[in-house]
Amino acid sequence: MFTRLLAASTAALALNAGAALADYSLTVLHTNDFHARFEPISKYNSGCREGDNAEGKCFGGSARLVTAVESAKARTNNHILVDGGDQFQGTLFYTYYKGKVAAEMMNKMGYDAMTVGNHEFDDGPEVLRGFMDAVDFPVLMSNAEFMDEPFLADKLLKSTIIERGGEKLGLIGLTPEDTHEISNPGKHVEFTDPTEAVQAEVDKLTAMGVNKIILLSHSGYNIDKEVAANTTGVDVIVGGHTNTLLSNTSDRAEGPYPTMVGDTAIVHAYAYGKFLGELNVTFDDDGVVTAAVGEPLIMDAAVTEDADTVDRIAELAVPLDEIRNKVVAEAAANIEGNRDICRHQECAMGNLVADAMLDRVRDQGIQIAFQNSGGVRASIEAGPVTMGQVYSVLPFQNTLSTFQVTGAVLKDALENGMRQYDDPEKDGRFPQVSGLKYSIDAAKPFGERISAMMVMEGETWVPVEPEKVYGVVSNDFVRNGGDGYGMFETEAMNVYDFGPDLAEVMVEYMAAQGAYEPYTDGRIAQ
Repeated sequence: MFTRLLAASTAALALNAGAALADYSLTVLHTNDFHARFEPISKYNSGCREGDNAEGKCFGGSARLVTAVESAKARTNNHILVDGGDQFQGTLFYTYYKGKVAAEMMNKMGYDAMTVGNHEFDDGPEVLRGFMDAVDFPVLMSNAEFMDEPFLADKLLKSTIIERGGEKLGLIGLTPEDTHEISNPGKHVEFTDPTEAVQAEVDKLTAMGVNKIILLSHSGYNIDKEVAANTTGVDVIVGGHTNTLLSNTSDRAEGPYPTMVGDTAIVHAYAYGKFLGELNVTFDDDGVVTAAVGEPLIMDAAVTEDADTVDRIAELAVPLDEIRNKVVAEAAANIEGNRDICRHQECAMGNLVADAMLDRVRDQGIQIAFQNSGGVRASIEAGPVTMGQVYSVLPFQNTLSTFQVTGAVLKDALENGMRQYDDPEKDGRFPQVSGLKYSIDAAKPFGERISAMMVMEGETWVPVEPEKVYGVVSNDFVRNGGDGYGMFETEAMNVYDFGPDLAEVMVEYMAAQGAYEPYTDGRIAQ
């Protein structure tokens, strides 16, 4: 695999470069959205079942990345290794160790920099600071004011300069502008416009004599293209956040690798350590990109796992094994939790989670369950279901929240769920529901897209009434205004945010079903 891609890259460089001897070449190795997948993953991005890895059915894991990074570095004498954010959150490794394992593995691979992803804030600035203190490289975030946050003010950087091959490289970080809605950065971090922030750092670096600038952007493929189009001086954008695969060989790619916007090369490498991005860039004397070629390298069974890393990950897994290897339920068929589906329409995993929530509290007078799709993180294969797989689906340790709202507030909440419906990169707020039916008309303007809202009363579906009060169950993140659901924070009545862990609720519900049969039933019409 590596030899074939290297040959293709070399041929493309020969065709495209026309490079003078003074030109400067750099290999940019990159990852993004790793989400604590230190062990190999299945094709569904959840844990690799026992025996499957040995049979060559699994992908990724830190041990493969160690091998791949070493091999890629050996192919060039001029390289950097960077990350596009969201190392945190996603498996029990993060739940148990927070950022400590990510720091250890990234130091071992020799990363040069990373940007802050929104999930780096999931446990607040203090945990992010602990991670920054543990890593051997700078962590970057340009589009925020954080000098009033003591855990960040003296450590986090907006940009930095490193040297490779006798040349200065400027590195800038970018984080989602809506991180205050989708994570927990605290009250002392205020996010700003990405384009303006990036241009300000480019101007600063340029004034310091740096003409080769790489943006590490955890803001999504579309934002990356906007930033490239509306700034000057950015040469390469290493992206993340939207789990985007860019490729010149895969029919599942969302665009070419790299995607060129003017002279700016944009690269993404999907997520979960399934690929290592490898971009070969040539700059002229003025720092302009004259050639940019490469391809994400898939971390499949053809990549040998580094033995020392395998042993270290196994050692770190010991405290987790009793919990995650326990079989807790059975799935009669694959339960679809793919973000490309669940964040835009009714899906089987969304129904399972919402049904489980409602079943748990129905006897408390609760009629409706409401789950943000961004909180649903993986699919589950047919067969025995382990606790580790459940935590891959629901990794955030959310608790059930029960409350009451009027039908009018419920309508506002559903409309909020459609706020980013036109942009599939930003639809984590899309609502999966139970005890409720609704219709979407995407052709209508925002605020008018929801209709035919029906609630189950007894055994009958009846229209939702604006003035009537309904009992709702959600997770504590949404109830407290996450993903833009501020109406649940300000308008909810009789609130209780301290119910059981959502993952445990799902397990109990599945176990009670016998072999759980996944389904969709048209509760969300489009």
